[in-house]
Amino acid sequence: MFRRKHDDDRARERDRMVDEQIVARGIADPAVLAAMRGVRRHRFVPPAEARRAYDDGPLPIGRGQTISQPYVVAFMTEAARPGPEDRVLEIGTGSGYQAAVLGEIAARVDTIEIVEELARRAAEVLAAEAYANVHVTVGDGYRGHPDGARYDAILLTAAPDHVPEPLLAQLAPGGRFVLPVGEAEQRLLRIERRDDGFVEEELLPVRFVPMTGEALRG
Repeated sequence: MFRRKHDDDRARERDRMVDEQIVARGIADPAVLAAMRGVRRHRFVPPAEARRAYDDGPLPIGRGQTISQPYVVAFMTEAARPGPEDRVLEIGTGSGYQAAVLGEIAARVDTIEIVEELARRAAEVLAAEAYANVHVTVGDGYRGHPDGARYDAILLTAAPDHVPEPLLAQLAPGGRFVLPVGEAEQRLLRIERRDDGFVEEELLPVRFVPMTGEALRG
């Protein structure tokens, strides 16, 4: 479900980013690679950082938040295994870049951002880039989406010190929840909901900004 094919002057940079930073590190899902080539990452960073948009690392986006390293975005997307008919929930919209990558693949993406300024900016960029299937909500995502929907995949892009139980409750049967957990030492987990319960797998060490809001009281 690839929605955009951009021929802008930075397409070659995206191709190089994918080839050198993502494929070279083992990401192989064709849908993920196509999405990473298609999303114009430079549109999701502040103008002062645009020239570095395709560098191999995170970048500041304001309010103490960052846009994740391209490889981490690709890794989390591949780990979540979104499909073309799936409904996906992202907690921590930030710049909107991860939501756009998911929006290239999934049928619908709901994304929640606790910082209103970032949510508003991300929604504007997502609309300008024609991601009509991505829906931004301002709020604390600790308890999931307010409509109580079940999701085929959930991604959390800030690190709590524990797995939020309310988000597990919104995971559909067979669904995948990918999230960083920890404080000084963080690890990326994938939790799958199976018929006999939840199965947790540790994927790799990571470094994300801490999850704020209710997560700090959990």
